Amino acid sequence: MPWWSWILIWIALIALSLLFYVVMGVRLFRQFMATVKELGAAGDKLGHLPTPVPEASTPGNGTSNAGGAPPGSAVFASPHRMRHDYHASKSARRESRRKRRIQRKAERGQPQALRDIEFR
Repeated sequence: MPWWSWILIWIALIALSLLFYVVMGVRLFRQFMATVKELGAAGDKLGHLPTPVPEASTPGNGTSNAGGAPPGSAVFASPHRMRHDYHASKSARRESRRKRRIQRKAERGQPQALRDIEFR
C-alpha cells in the first residue's frame, strides 16, 4: 500500500467522525428546541390556571380542608396544629373505613370482627 493511501484513509475517517458529530449536534439541538417549546407551552398553560373554588364539604365525606384553611397555609402554621390536624384526619379516615367495613360485612352476612364492634 503506498504512503498516500494512509493519508486518504485518515482524512476519510476524520471527515466521517466530523460528519457524525455534526449530525449528532443537529439532532441534539432539535431535541433541545422541541423541549424548550414544550416547556413554554406548559408554562403558558399553567400560568393561566383558574383559582380553585373551595368545595362545600359536608362532615364525614373526607374532603374537609383542615378547618377551612386555604391551600398552602400549612407552611406557616405551627407544628403542634399540623400534628393535631394530621392525627384528627387520620382518626376520621380510620373511623370511616371501619364504618364501611361494618356495613359491607353486614350486607354480605359475614360475622363482625371484635375490633369493629362499638363498646361506647
